[in-house]
Amino acid sequence: MADNKTKFRVGLVQMRTGKNIEENLEQAESFIRDAAGRGANYVQTPENTLVMEVDAQHLLEKISPEGETAGVAHFSHLAKELGIWLHIGSLAVKVGEGLAANRAFLFAPDGRAVCRYDKIHMFDVDLPSGESYRESATFAPGNCTYVVELPWGGLGIATCYDIRFPEQYKALARAGAKFLTAPSAFTKVTGEKHWHVLLRARAIENGCFVFAAAQGGWHANGRTTFGHSMAISPWGEIMAEAGTEPGVIVADIDAEEVNRVRARIPVLDHTRDFKVETVRLP
Repeated sequence: MADNKTKFRVGLVQMRTGKNIEENLEQAESFIRDAAGRGANYVQTPENTLVMEVDAQHLLEKISPEGETAGVAHFSHLAKELGIWLHIGSLAVKVGEGLAANRAFLFAPDGRAVCRYDKIHMFDVDLPSGESYRESATFAPGNCTYVVELPWGGLGIATCYDIRFPEQYKALARAGAKFLTAPSAFTKVTGEKHWHVLLRARAIENGCFVFAAAQGGWHANGRTTFGHSMAISPWGEIMAEAGTEPGVIVADIDAEEVNRVRARIPVLDHTRDFKVETVRLP
């Protein structure tokens, strides 16, 4: 789709990332090229684009500080070569002894990394299925989220588990975001119950498009992710949706739709500050 002031094409890359970084990088590049070849101006990959490891020690042995992470330079060159906005949902980068950051990157069409976002909310839970996750044991949480001005409007940056915290998305919308993001690696168990509801809710309550590239299927680390990458309209309609297999979906976006929806239901204009008091009975 031709690039203009309001219309563009989004490409969402669905992956089944394994333990081998080089193989994952090759798969990601192939899908990114596919999306760009189908006219996507903005391309998003899922959380954990280059490696999926359950064991924290194995993960830390494989990753490096950002400056030594080959994927960063590789994706920078790819964005420049293809002339696209390239949003890498997240890479694990070492930030200290025994500690990593779950870091998203947004590369401009000239190859510059114009935004780095460290996932704020950590997923620590024991699921009924027997799966256990302790992101905070390995990852240092971020403390700042961002709106990046694309040619068509503001892009609000967030990752996976952040989708369960509507206050973060509301803050992004109030700061000027027309497009909200949720590159993810949702588990199959939670994805089946919550994925569609959460993404559509964030779109509806903010009058924003939502773009969510996902991991899907059974991974070499034994984990099963839900897939179903999606692009959702500000009215909450699913514009494009993947299944569970790796691949690419695209959707044509008109940023003016945000203005039309917000004119019908101006929730951002009606947002008020308030206090909460607890009433305790004697």
